Amino acid sequence: MPPAHCPSCGKEFADHSSVARHMSQPWSGCNTWLDELIKFNSTFPPSEDGTGGQPPDSHHASEQGENSYHEQEEYFDGGGNWGTDCEAEVTDYFPEPPLAFEEGYTFLSLFDADENSVHCKTNLYYPFSSRREWEIASWLLRSGLSMGKIDSFLSLEMINDLPLSFRSAKELRGRAEMLPGGPRWKSQVIPTSHSTKTPVVLYWRDPLECIASIFNHPLFHNHIDLTPRKVYTTAQKLSWVYTEWMTGEHAWDMQSELPRGATLLGIILSSDKTCITALTGDRVAHPLLISLANIHMNTRLKSSSNTFLLTALLPVPKFVHRKKRMKGVLQDRLIHQCLDVVLEPLKSAARLGIMMTKSTTLAQLDVVHSRADPHNLEAFFCEAQKFRLNGIEKPFWSDWPLAEPSHFFTPESLHHLHKQFYDHDVQWITSTIFRFSILQPTTGYRHFHGGISKLKQVTGRCHRDIQRSIIALSVDAMPPGIMISVCALMHFRYLVQSPRIDDNDLARISAALDEFHANKHAIITASIRRGKGNTAINNWHIPKLELMQNIVPSIRSSGVIGQWSADATEHAHITEVKDPARSTNNNNYDPQICRFLDRTDKCNRFDLATSLLDHKLSVEDLEVVQEEHEDEDTYIDVDTDIVPVDSPSKTQQPGQPRPVTDYFTIAKMLQHKEAESKPVPLRSFIVGHTALHLTYDPSIRNISVDETAIMFNLPDLHPALADFLHREVTSGHRVHAIGGPRRAGPDAELPFDKLQVWFKICLQETDFHDVRNIRPAQTLNCAPPSGLWTSGHYDTVIIQTNAEQSWPTSGLSDQFITYIQRFDISSERDPASQLHVLKRSKCSNGTRMGDIIPVSQLRAPVHLVPRFGATADMRFTAYNSMEHTTEFWLNYFWDKNIFFALSV
Repeated sequence: MPPAHCPSCGKEFADHSSVARHMSQPWSGCNTWLDELIKFNSTFPPSEDGTGGQPPDSHHASEQGENSYHEQEEYFDGGGNWGTDCEAEVTDYFPEPPLAFEEGYTFLSLFDADENSVHCKTNLYYPFSSRREWEIASWLLRSGLSMGKIDSFLSLEMINDLPLSFRSAKELRGRAEMLPGGPRWKSQVIPTSHSTKTPVVLYWRDPLECIASIFNHPLFHNHIDLTPRKVYTTAQKLSWVYTEWMTGEHAWDMQSELPRGATLLGIILSSDKTCITALTGDRVAHPLLISLANIHMNTRLKSSSNTFLLTALLPVPKFVHRKKRMKGVLQDRLIHQCLDVVLEPLKSAARLGIMMTKSTTLAQLDVVHSRADPHNLEAFFCEAQKFRLNGIEKPFWSDWPLAEPSHFFTPESLHHLHKQFYDHDVQWITSTIFRFSILQPTTGYRHFHGGISKLKQVTGRCHRDIQRSIIALSVDAMPPGIMISVCALMHFRYLVQSPRIDDNDLARISAALDEFHANKHAIITASIRRGKGNTAINNWHIPKLELMQNIVPSIRSSGVIGQWSADATEHAHITEVKDPARSTNNNNYDPQICRFLDRTDKCNRFDLATSLLDHKLSVEDLEVVQEEHEDEDTYIDVDTDIVPVDSPSKTQQPGQPRPVTDYFTIAKMLQHKEAESKPVPLRSFIVGHTALHLTYDPSIRNISVDETAIMFNLPDLHPALADFLHREVTSGHRVHAIGGPRRAGPDAELPFDKLQVWFKICLQETDFHDVRNIRPAQTLNCAPPSGLWTSGHYDTVIIQTNAEQSWPTSGLSDQFITYIQRFDISSERDPASQLHVLKRSKCSNGTRMGDIIPVSQLRAPVHLVPRFGATADMRFTAYNSMEHTTEFWLNYFWDKNIFFALSV
């Protein structure tokens, strides 16, 4: 490939990608030219109809389909603005998009169609007298207070002075029942072929009405895909990109089977038993949740979006049968019988004009039916087991068009990946469990002070925390064959969790799984796969391991597996079942849960409708209001977060327990503030894909250079400062290298003798795959010796030392200032774990090599794990292991952003 030149400065580079990275750097001087070029190119639409790469409307669509070329990928530049990285993506939309019909109804039209809407013309908040009365009523209805406590509240003298139209909890709930409602609950007694201890009652609501409720919700208006598409990495269309469900092969193929103009809606069903009593009792609920696969993954996975609705409470009866296993078969049959009732409206909607195909499972069931009578429970179950079936007589999906288990049973990371890891991989390398306790703690991440051998109530979050460091802790302690196998599975888990996967990534995923199978014999040979009674197991009959073979086909068919995560549905169990159950009288839970949800749904709908009508808010305004409401209970640490009052600085990200402080937005707002109203130098600023933030007040306001050197045990601090100032004056660029001979002496003259010192700095990155997503900020510590930290508390970080490179696309390559110490990285990876080895750099006199660099050269937190060897020294603790070790593993499993940047 011939060399490429920068069109602005004429500098020569290896290829065009290097030119693009060079021009994206704020200090290159060429980023202005690139911005002007982007503005110029933006005046030309990518297609004649001006759709700009979005799915075309029905009246714009052509018969041959649409191509959309995405030639820029956004990122933040050094000035806090969006820039671009050149990476062409081509999108082909389905040639016959869905048609829209004007006869449809909207959220507000349903509100206006309510029987009480005539009163709303004069009083929008009817049946309440005013907005203020509705606010009180809304708070009481959603507070979870019992009717007795609501009566006590309303009887207070201060409350009696208010002109309320209701004076008791009964009156309040009566008025709530008058509010416009959503899908209505129904109940039905289900007949059973075998006796049960209590009658079997099914509570459910029409799934079509639930889907229509989600589809019409204003907050999802701009977050739904209705047209299948194929995304390719380049214009040659050699590599398919898989993200959302609509980018998979299955959605495209299903749309091809539908009549012209029909809209394809993907239904997500989630069902799992959950306990609704705490500490005592065995009350169990079996909720069936429903959602739309068309909703964008990031929106659907946000727990605050409430994209999952409870469509049924499946019965959990106790059957009377002498064999326990047959009781389980009867319960499974009942579940399918109930699902057949609940999902019949969806089947009818899909059945029109569609020819069914025969699945392998149904063909096997036909054979079982020919050999045994379904009413002979034990004989039928025995025949079904020959095909590894569970004895269901008629699956609920058997008459559902285009329903095939190999397609709709998608892999799910919480159980198929993380649970499998803890149940098996952790048991294979238990000899390194102690080492977790001597790892240096990292702010914001869990530290296992007592190891991981005695953990209780291990959750999916705990599984992920163990995955971060178990490989780096085990490299030196495990035989190579075992290490290769475990590390291959870890690579597999991390790769399949990417939110964007192309055909090249699928090849890497398959190769990782093949590598495990090629080396798994070492685990059996070492007799570390054990079962009950600590007996050795000499086979690989692990269902979750077998399911891993289906992940690559599932990604091709239905998009990335991250969108099917059970994290969202597990949270929905709390909001849709457990919280309503706590408001009951602990008797006959199901109908009370339904009434609670119905009342809450009416309040939510009324609140949303009145917000749209009274305040004349747009959907975008409501999204901002919703995010601000989510932030109300968020704790802000005043030591690390200085947030402008008027800053929209928090965003909720999928998988995060609380909203994320957005320092990119804060830095951008500070730049546009008047000089008199902002601190100088700015405490929040942006460099490339990284935002940096310091507290307004330093940890030490005034300290001499010599005192700082003694406090932090940095004998070369004085000459390092002098060398830094000399480089700032003489060099023509701002990127400072680390190391080299120390030119200044210990008595070199400095233009100052006092310093301000910060012990912490927050560093925030954009997501590796989508720079529009802001990741949680990471606190980096730089504290002197104190208390348990006898050698100080210092964190490790990746810094930029080459102006031609840009993190994270560069991988590893050779204001405010910071003193850093250097680690030398090996050019080769460990053959078993594929981890890099780092060593502390030392000067010729044996002292550690350090230097002063601008804080703006910090790029990303990185996790180093001490190389403990085959046996860890028992004198190591979490507070000294980093200080007394000379070699380290560069642990790129610690964070997925680092993993994707360094694992290639």
